[in-house]
Formats: sequence, structure tokens, C-alpha cells
Amino acid sequence: MKVWVDHDLCTGDGLCADKAPAIFHLVDGISHVADGVGGLLANGVAGSVSDQHIDAVLDACDDCPGECIFVDA
Repeated sequence: MKVWVDHDLCTGDGLCADKAPAIFHLVDGISHVADGVGGLLANGVAGSVSDQHIDAVLDACDDCPGECIFVDA
């Protein structure tokens, strides 16, 4: 599964980082997807999600008030 965040839609509530802290990180009130090697991906760039984090990412996507998290199986 791949996930990305549209920074223009992000409201900075941080629910995604609470639900899936291994995947999402807030920087200056905007959610970013972790690149898996210690960095963060740019706006709209998709990152891979390991099987162990899929449920948390889907929960974050469902609960996101800004509807800015997008997933692709």
C-alpha cells in the first residue's frame, strides 16, 4: 500500500501522527509521510506502508478532518 498527504488540505490536527506515528509526522503544523530512512516525503509524494502499519494508516485516513490523506492499494 502507498500513502501520501496533500499539504494544501492538511488542517494540522495531528490525528494521523497519533494513530500512525511510524508513518506520519507533523512539521510546522503540516503532516508529512515518513520515507522509511529518517526523512520526510514532499507534498503529494507517496510512501510505502508495511503490512504492520496498514490498519493504523487506514484509521488515520478515515478520521482525518482535512481529508488530506490518500491511499492506494
